[in-house]
Amino acid sequence: MCIAKETLDRLGDKWSVAVMHELSPGTRRFMELRRALPAISKRMLTATLRALEEDGLLERTVHPTVPPRVDYELTQLGRSLLESAWTVMNWGESHTSEIELARQRFAERTQHAV
Repeated sequence: MCIAKETLDRLGDKWSVAVMHELSPGTRRFMELRRALPAISKRMLTATLRALEEDGLLERTVHPTVPPRVDYELTQLGRSLLESAWTVMNWGESHTSEIELARQRFAERTQHAV
């Protein structure tokens, strides 16, 4: 699969950008992320963190304490991707009214065609 498609898939999944956004201020622990994103299940958060780590977008650090402490932090690569995602999100916010108007026009056109 093309790496560009994989990157778009990562940005387009339900949780990756939200998790990356929560990591943007700095290092966070698993339960901090869970509290910040209450709608995500533990299983999905774990899967998302693993996928982001696999892609080199975040770093997972296990501290040898009892119980073990695990920290998550965006890598430089992850920060650069998040900046690009913010550009797209800002574009969406700037053009919300235009998009809503286009959707209304489309709905009106397609209702008359039925």
